Parts: sequence; structure tokens; C-alpha cells
Amino acid sequence: MGFREINSKMIEATVVPGQRLFSQRGAMLAYKGDVSFTPNTAGGQGGIMSMIGRRVANEDTPLMTVEGNGTVLFGHGGHHIQVIDLTGDTLCVEADRLLAFEGTLQQGTLFLGSQGGVMGMVRGQISGQGLFTTTLKGQGSVAVMAHGGVLEVPITPQRPVHVDPQAYVAHHGDVRNKLSTALGWRDMVGRGSGEAFQLELSGSGAVYVQASEEKL
Repeated sequence: MGFREINSKMIEATVVPGQRLFSQRGAMLAYKGDVSFTPNTAGGQGGIMSMIGRRVANEDTPLMTVEGNGTVLFGHGGHHIQVIDLTGDTLCVEADRLLAFEGTLQQGTLFLGSQGGVMGMVRGQISGQGLFTTTLKGQGSVAVMAHGGVLEVPITPQRPVHVDPQAYVAHHGDVRNKLSTALGWRDMVGRGSGEAFQLELSGSGAVYVQASEEKL
């Protein structure tokens, strides 16, 4: 099926019998043909454990299962949309930035900051950034949302990338993540994310960064 970019804020998906898509609730703008939209309370292809991860991440809105025969236009809130094609690898994406993905992809959850230990957990909660991301693995297309456009930044073994957690959209590849702070505890009092917190991504792959730190 795949997604076709109409413009920077809208994509078109082709729905065919026997295959399905998953989308964020409220993402459908228009459709043609015999297409149905059903709330999915099982967490997409990841089953109950995926749903638990989404609940912990304060994502109470279920995904919509899209089936039938036709085409659908997707968009949400006027946000920039980036289409990412997976060829067997795993994409980690902030759950609230996930617009739509093909049903051929296996969904799960990743605890962002787990490789940073307990301190990573605490710092993540102080920053207000969700610690759980959705993982999508296999062959298929994913559409993610962002503010002001998206830049793909390569991650190499010789050069890790440090990202403001609120500018983080997604990453893929053989990548380790560590949430840390660039300031002492006294300096963090009363501060949000910004430069006080950093998400360090090391290994081989790429990270997608949005142009604005504004939350969706």
C-alpha cells in the first residue's frame, strides 16, 4: 500500500481488501470508496502489552483500524508529516507523534531512558517528556507528525547525537539511548526540558528531530 505525500501536511493512503492500516484517532480528513474506521483497543499489532505501554505513556486514545477498499487522506492539527519506509528494521517513535502506519508492522513499546538507569527515569519525569515510545518493526510505511518540519540526523559510532527530548520525534537503527542532564540538581529547579536535558543516541542509525520544541 504505502503512503503518498500530497503536501507537507497531508498524505494519501490506499486501502485494499485483506490488509489494514492503523491511524491516530481524528487523523482521517477524507476518504473515497468502501472504507471502515474502528477503534482498536488491543494496541494495534502489539497486543495487550503494547496497550499497557501506551496507557503508561498517558496515551488513552485508542488507535483506529482502517480497512476496506479505497483511499484515505490523513493529517492532524496542521502538523508537518514525515513518511518513513521500513525495510525490516525497527523505528522508535513518540506515541503522540504517530499519525498512521501499515498493518504489516509489528507494534511494541520501548522505555526511553531505560539504558540510563534510575536517574534517567527521574530526569525524564522532571522534563515532562514521555518515557515510553512506540516501536514499529518489519516491512511497511509509517507517517509521523512534527512541528515546523523534520530533519534526519545520522548517528555513527564515532559521532553520537545529543537531542533535546522535546525536539525528539523518532529514531531507527542499532542505537542506544541515554537520558541525562547537563545541569546540577540546583540548576534544574523550576526548569523545563530545553538544554538542561539531553537524549544521547549512540551507535549506527538516524534520529528525526523536529524544528520546534512545541509539544503536540
